Amino acid sequence: MSDTALTLTDADPALAYKLESIAIAGVADLQIRSLLDRQQFSDPLGEAEALGISSATWPLFGLLWPSGLRLAEAMALRPLVEGESILEIGCGLGLASLVSHRRGALVTASDCHPLAGHFLMENLRLNDLPPMRYCHGDWSGQSWDEELLALASAKRHPAAARRHRPRVQGRFDLIMGSDILYERDDGGALCGFIERHALPHCEVLVVDPNRGNRPAFSKRMAGLGFELDDRLLRSAPEAAEKYSGHLLCFQR
Repeated sequence: MSDTALTLTDADPALAYKLESIAIAGVADLQIRSLLDRQQFSDPLGEAEALGISSATWPLFGLLWPSGLRLAEAMALRPLVEGESILEIGCGLGLASLVSHRRGALVTASDCHPLAGHFLMENLRLNDLPPMRYCHGDWSGQSWDEELLALASAKRHPAAARRHRPRVQGRFDLIMGSDILYERDDGGALCGFIERHALPHCEVLVVDPNRGNRPAFSKRMAGLGFELDDRLLRSAPEAAEKYSGHLLCFQR
């Protein structure tokens, strides 16, 4: 992985970015634009605030995370199924979606962050890839501040209008996500979201970096009829960046 710092762009002059070349076994390297660091924040229209995204969590979508790379690696090696529909939830920069899309899969990427779609379009452009479907996907179950969202919409400038996306609809053959078990989710909102968008015969892939909420999630998935194949993920001893986690493969 190599990176080059970029100057501020006209996408949002309040943010700083970097460009990285990401090597993934089985596919060509991807050029990925991400936020420069976790100090970035810009919500001039109050869109993130209306969606319940705090300033502390705001930049997390725009960073490359080890679990996202592990999911992309898994999708690079997974056999393609003709006509299969794929949904990535909590996609962030959508690395796994980009890998699958490049391989010819029918992919919908989704996230709750108001800038995720913009970053996805930019990374498609950087890699000379055709358009890919992006939708707003939020399983939190919290009430949005509709009044604040309406105000942000009224003030929306052309660049922000391009960020507005429809919500996830329909059902999919494969649903995937990385590092999405970061909250206890006592009400089972994530599993409920997956169930609403999973076909009767569906595969669910989740990469979890040992957040601690895996047993409860797996139990809820079992209640929905999914069988689990839990695969341990560990970095090679000589790897510069150490990683330990699980690839949860659910089938029904």
